[in-house]
Amino acid sequence: MAGDLMRADGMSVDFATPAGAPALAAPDSVSWRIFKNPVSLFIGGVAAVLLELAEPKVRSGVWDHTRFRTEPVTRLKRTGLAAMVTVYAPREVAEAMIAGVNRRHARVTGVTEGGAAYAADDPDLLDWVQATASYGFIEAYDRFVEPLGEALKDQAFAEAAPAARLYGAMNAPTSVAGWRASLSAMDGRLEASPVIFEFLEIIRRAPALPGAGRLAQPMLVKAAVDLLPPALKTRLGLEAQGLSLI
Repeated sequence: MAGDLMRADGMSVDFATPAGAPALAAPDSVSWRIFKNPVSLFIGGVAAVLLELAEPKVRSGVWDHTRFRTEPVTRLKRTGLAAMVTVYAPREVAEAMIAGVNRRHARVTGVTEGGAAYAADDPDLLDWVQATASYGFIEAYDRFVEPLGEALKDQAFAEAAPAARLYGAMNAPTSVAGWRASLSAMDGRLEASPVIFEFLEIIRRAPALPGAGRLAQPMLVKAAVDLLPPALKTRLGLEAQGLSLI
């Protein structure tokens, strides 16, 4: 199921060549455990996108410059495959892929509905995107797969740092405390938006998961909503979207 979720049309990655080459994360890492689980990948990925869409500049960049609305499954699979590459692929493969992403980001600029200029390669935005991804995957695994505890969560955040730096996120959190600090620093910028509800409706209906996973998809989306910090979930108007109201 994890392989199906991350198999992106038009993207081919050789995870085995060069043979024996080290990945950005070690085989005995917490990241290897987290990323091979489809539950933490899907739930965590959706939670990360919700946190990203709450920030106006990231929201505009994602919604205006990607195919989320028209081809959500392709977009999700490409994002998921990129995440898998940063964990499992040989370092040089990951570096080449990330360099390509960075080149594309360098061309993405615009203005939010509120009139604020943004650029996809803004270091603050890159830090936030990396922070939300780490938080989403780690917290989803901890809550819905098996408890990790604070020490292993810290380790997982730290393991994401090499890839984060390659993306240009030089100050992405490397611990649970770092995540809390990032969330606190960003808190005043996070806001409700119709785009968040549009995304939730899209991701509930899009055939992102294969087989029986498709039937569970709406429930997994609710689980993703419940990963958001309670006060933020309330501010975004998402109280009725989580598992607690089933």
